Order: sequence, then C-alpha cells, then structure tokens
Amino acid sequence: MTVKFKDYYETLGVGRTASPEEIHKKYRKLARKLHPDVNKTEGAEERFKELSEAYEVLKDEKKRKLYDRLGADWKSGQDFRPPPDWGDVNIHFEDLGGAGGFGGMDGFSDFFQTIFGGGGGGGNGRARTVFGRGFERKGRDQEVEIEIPLDDAARGASRSFILEEPGRGRKQYDVKIPRGVTEGAKIRLSGQGEAGLGGAGAGDLHLRVKFAPHRRFRASGRDLLTTADIAPWEAALGATVEVPTLDGAVKVKIPEGTPSGRTLRVRGKGLSNPNAKSGNLLVTVRIVVPEKVSGRERELYEELAKTSSFRPRKNKR
Repeated sequence: MTVKFKDYYETLGVGRTASPEEIHKKYRKLARKLHPDVNKTEGAEERFKELSEAYEVLKDEKKRKLYDRLGADWKSGQDFRPPPDWGDVNIHFEDLGGAGGFGGMDGFSDFFQTIFGGGGGGGNGRARTVFGRGFERKGRDQEVEIEIPLDDAARGASRSFILEEPGRGRKQYDVKIPRGVTEGAKIRLSGQGEAGLGGAGAGDLHLRVKFAPHRRFRASGRDLLTTADIAPWEAALGATVEVPTLDGAVKVKIPEGTPSGRTLRVRGKGLSNPNAKSGNLLVTVRIVVPEKVSGRERELYEELAKTSSFRPRKNKR
C-alpha cells in the first residue's frame, strides 16, 4: 500500500503556479462546503482541518516559498534559528552545495539559501567551523494516514506500507497493527520521521489509522454498528435471529413488538480492548416485507388487515 504525504496544492485543488487570489478563492469555496457547521458527513471535519492547514501555508508568501523549496520539510526552514554565538557569520552557498561542504545535497543548499539569502562576504571556513562546534536540531515528527481492514484492527496484524514523499522517493515500512486499535489512533514508528540536523536524531513517524469500508459493520470508537433485517411477524411476535459479528454469528432475541429502527446491544462483540472492556455490537432492526406474495399469503395479509385493531397512523398528522 502506498501512502503519500500531504501536498498542500493538491489539498486545495490548485496548481503550483496558482496566484494568491486563486488560492484564496479556492479556499473560500471549499471552506463553505466543508465547514463542520454546514457539512455533517463523515470525514468532512478532518478534510476542513487539512484544508485550513494548507491555506495557512500557501497564503503566506514566506511559508509558501519554504514549502515550494523543501516540501514536507518546510517547517525546518521556518523554525531554524542560528546559535547565539554565530555572530556575523557569512555563508557562501557554493560551499554548501556542489563539490565542497555538503556536496550534492540539494536539500541543504536550498535550506540555507532560503534562510540566509543569496550569499554574502567572508571566509568559507567560518561556516564549516560553526558546524564543527556542534549545532544540532532533532528532526520533526511526521504524520500520515493509513487505511486498514476492520478485521486487522479486531485481531491485530502485520502490514507493509510504502510511504511516498515528494522529493524523497519511496520507502517500505513493516508495521505491526495492535489488536483492538481504534480509528483515529496513531501508531508511532520511532526515528522514522524527519531527519535531524547536525547529527541529531530523527523525529518519529505517526501512522493515523483509518478503517477501510466494511460490507457489514461501521465502527464508532470500540462499538460496531450493523443492521438486522426481520420479517413483520418477527417484529410483532418476537423472534430469535442470527446476527454476524467479526468472530462469527451470534443469536439475538428480538422482543415482541419491536419497531423498525430500534437498536439492540450485544455486549462485548465490538472491537476488543486488551486493557479493559471490549466494545459492543449495536444492531439496528429493519423490518422488511416481501416484494411479491403468493395467493395464500395475500389471503392471510387481507385477513389480518380486516381483523387487526392496529392503526399505525392513528393520532399522527
């Protein structure tokens, strides 16, 4: 599975050469559509947050310049501060890229070019001396979303993911999915985030879990939601029906007089919790009728209609 890091231009749906006016216009259009006060569909709030994050960077000329140069590492340039004893150090970028210094490392060249501008006077050796004194900065944590089957969350599994970041290529990670993980939880891969500077350690990579659509269940925290279809006579007279779970079918008692839409709870049949109680299975009852009936069935329905005192629309306007 390949997971891409966030691309702010893609999030806003604009090209990399879009003008500030185009970016502002597109943001306003999408923000009206995705704002949590307006859009209550699943995932809209998260999409709105991503949209706002992208706009905050691309609307700012300096932040956008850093992002265009460094991609996912743009915050490294934003937050970089030289140590107090650097004084009036002048850096020649021809020694940070190309044949000398950090030869061939275009990312570092872009980084310092962005922070300090296009050059300056002074000796090249002073720049190397500063680095020799041990300036360090730990790499930032990074976060990506991974999609896993619901069954993996229920039972635990091992999965391989290929993460792709613009300008950095692809890398495969073998990840252990813990049993009972919930949607939105984060799995931390220590030291797999942004690389540090000056020999400092890398940040962590956080994998935010999203469940793939399941044909029978929907997750709400540790609870699982599903639907059970029953016949009209089962709803009226009561019945015991089989309902699927992630571990196989269980029998559920339908009380006499159960209306369509009522939710029944099956304890402990949701997602497991290794440290506490497991979630529940919430079964919503749906009364269904046959599309076609036989002659005898029609007679019985007609007889029921004549003899029953039940009036479903009584006192309803």
